[in-house]
Amino acid sequence: MEKIQPTIASQDIVCVETVAPPSDIVVFGASGDLAARKLYVSLFNLFEYELLSESFYLLGAGRKQLSDEQFRKFALESIRKNLGKEPTKTIETFVKKLYYISGNYDEPQFYQKIKSRLAELDQIHKVDGNHIFYLAVPPFLYSTIVEQLGAAKLSCPESGEKKKVKLVVEKPFGRDLQSAIELNNIIRKCFDESQIYRIDHYLGKETVQNILIFRFANAIFEPVWNRNFIDHIQITIAETVGVENRAGYYDKSGALRDMFQNHTLQMVSLVAMEPPASFGADSIRDEKVKLLRSIRPFEPKSLSSNIVIGQYGPGTIDGEQVPGYLDETGVSSDSKTETYVAAKLFIDNWRWQGVPFYCRTGKRLSHKDTEIAITFKKVPHSLFASVGFEDLPPNTLIMQIQPEEGISLNFQAKRPGAKISMSTLNMNFSYQTIFGVRMPEAYQRLLLDCMVGDQTLFTRYDAVEVAWKLLVPLLQQWESEAIIPYEYSAGADSFPEADALIESDDRKWRKLGEP
Repeated sequence: MEKIQPTIASQDIVCVETVAPPSDIVVFGASGDLAARKLYVSLFNLFEYELLSESFYLLGAGRKQLSDEQFRKFALESIRKNLGKEPTKTIETFVKKLYYISGNYDEPQFYQKIKSRLAELDQIHKVDGNHIFYLAVPPFLYSTIVEQLGAAKLSCPESGEKKKVKLVVEKPFGRDLQSAIELNNIIRKCFDESQIYRIDHYLGKETVQNILIFRFANAIFEPVWNRNFIDHIQITIAETVGVENRAGYYDKSGALRDMFQNHTLQMVSLVAMEPPASFGADSIRDEKVKLLRSIRPFEPKSLSSNIVIGQYGPGTIDGEQVPGYLDETGVSSDSKTETYVAAKLFIDNWRWQGVPFYCRTGKRLSHKDTEIAITFKKVPHSLFASVGFEDLPPNTLIMQIQPEEGISLNFQAKRPGAKISMSTLNMNFSYQTIFGVRMPEAYQRLLLDCMVGDQTLFTRYDAVEVAWKLLVPLLQQWESEAIIPYEYSAGADSFPEADALIESDDRKWRKLGEP
């Protein structure tokens, strides 16, 4: 397959990025893995790009006993390690805006200490009550922290301007419909929906955001974005890593809860939603929920033909032997937790009736590869059958999200020469190559949006509820019937049962890592 490098015309529509207002972030779980790997690096990048207010500060909160200086050293090392560069004056200036407070999450006195410290720091940094509470802690602590914030009257400012105080909640939003409802009821007692930012980091990735612009800012694509021209859509989230240090959480969760319920269904909704009335947060989120409600429920009698689950066994990845899931530290030796899910979805509306959406997500696969592949219908009749081209391959549009973000479109063209010779060409667009910049961390976009009060890329509660309503019957059936996942070798592209899901429709999965 040949590649064509696109030429980018210099007729850019420039949009000036909004600088965050004076505000602070209180990070619960400040010495944890998420904060170290993602939050401090993303906030530093915003600071370096001058998108944070000069009045910004961060208060780390956790059970670990640390002084301000010890916490700053921890954050400095996190930034150095994840950015791969030595400390600079800019980094040192940034970490001076970081503070720390320790205590137990279930003790009211801890929140009174936080309240007093915020009042003190607000005065120093001239922040007028714009507080963001970020829950970078295990999910079982969400309810405790939220209730304590409410009891300490930290969830609503004295001024009464609710939007000045925000709550950021990491996934998972519950582990089933009932627990999601219970968690939401607790949060809503203390925070208004306008204050709640349920974060799904996949929505912060450039290509995921670009789906809306690609579809609705280009007149050539939207007219063919329907059942008349599209044969099927494949959505893939493949990882080479195993459970790493998350076995305690993952063994109680599995791929359906951890990835499918949020990341996968969010991408389905963006690809398939109807055009929103505007680019406003509520307009976009209304259409996403409407789309999720249109997904055909899974029927128990056809379950085996529409969904397949797997669990990785031992194998080889990048030449290195890796253990199977049951041999991972912290995993039960008889665990039936799925590490792979492949499903065939149908959307029962006018635009998508009859078009299958093949979705798969799995750990310990051959390549890290997240993409959305839109396969168009084949030409109805080949004019070139007489010269040997009877079955022409379909055009495919690929939106690549990981490991490198970009978009590609393949099409048929004649090779140079006297004879009729045809070839599939791949017109490839890479964000990093074209724009010449390192792609921003997804959390960077989401943290800035939260500070400026834009909820567009955050999940609204009704979307969470609809997703759980779709998937809970699956979870209940698996548990009641003690369904055992198929085993696949670590480092595999797929396995026979997952292949059968799509091959029964005379189609094939795209090869992982394929351009």
